[in-house]
Amino acid sequence: MIELAARAERVLAPDVWAYLMRGATDGESPWERWRFMPRVLRDVRSIDTSASVFGDWRSPIGVAPTAFHRLVHTGGEAAVARAAAACGAPFVLSMRATTRIEEVAAAAGGPWWQQVYLMRDRGITDALVQRAAAAGATALVLTGDTPYVGRSGGRGLPPLDDDLALVNVAQHLPPGADAWTAIEQDAGAVLDDIGRLADLTGLPVIVKGVLRADEARRCVDAGAAGVWVSDHGGRQLGRTVAPSQALPWIAAAVGQRARVLVDGDVRGGLDALAALALGADAVFVGRPVLWALADSGGDGVAALLAGLHDDLRHAMGLAGAVHLGELTDDLVVPR
Repeated sequence: MIELAARAERVLAPDVWAYLMRGATDGESPWERWRFMPRVLRDVRSIDTSASVFGDWRSPIGVAPTAFHRLVHTGGEAAVARAAAACGAPFVLSMRATTRIEEVAAAAGGPWWQQVYLMRDRGITDALVQRAAAAGATALVLTGDTPYVGRSGGRGLPPLDDDLALVNVAQHLPPGADAWTAIEQDAGAVLDDIGRLADLTGLPVIVKGVLRADEARRCVDAGAAGVWVSDHGGRQLGRTVAPSQALPWIAAAVGQRARVLVDGDVRGGLDALAALALGADAVFVGRPVLWALADSGGDGVAALLAGLHDDLRHAMGLAGAVHLGELTDDLVVPR
């Protein structure tokens, strides 16, 4: 991963690289605090990594929603969706995409999810999620940790042509509206919006950005079909607990009632193994996908996802687990 990041840095403009890396952590992966207690003398000749999480996947390691893919490569979100589909991995399309929803859906050719920001102009949000549902999205990922953009993550956006940045929203803007004001996040979003989005589209809603067990329960009580443990890549509130620390609390609180997903500094198969053993149903990567896209386009993303999947399969065999149901919390202990 270090080499991949270095190659991406070499090909990206300095302001684009700085934007991608804002909020990133340095040093040891937070997942390394978990140590494995492998089982032995198990028949691990055949490893099954398939997962059924708002779609059927060959791999439980997916692509987290990240904005503005065409900042880093002309293939953009369509190239990433195509790569994820080739690997049987979940793909989540950002509402800040630079490629039309319908084009990405065609590239995916199968199940995919739509990330949602509740915008100041709710009419735009509603139009976008209805388009996503019509295009074949199988779930909505409502980002709940962004009532407004954190100072660590929103400043210094590189120059981006409105034709790209507003490719999905332009047709829904009211006459005379200032586009960038209309699409800002709505600081008045509440739990009732979970059910409203579900009713509007008929899709399950996952709430992303949850780091507390009590908040996870509140989201599920309000109708969330899943909760996504995430710190938004370190780009929102500073000094939060790491997703690797919060995941066990949340899995214990709602894992019997809703799907539990996680992202945050997942850089290899061992990180994914720890996350799945701690109660995640699927694990997502963000920045590494953009590094791979910048370096080698869609082929780079496919190679990244295939490598992570292979690392996970290898680690599962060494841990004595032949399917995801055998990845249980007795396989890990804190260091």
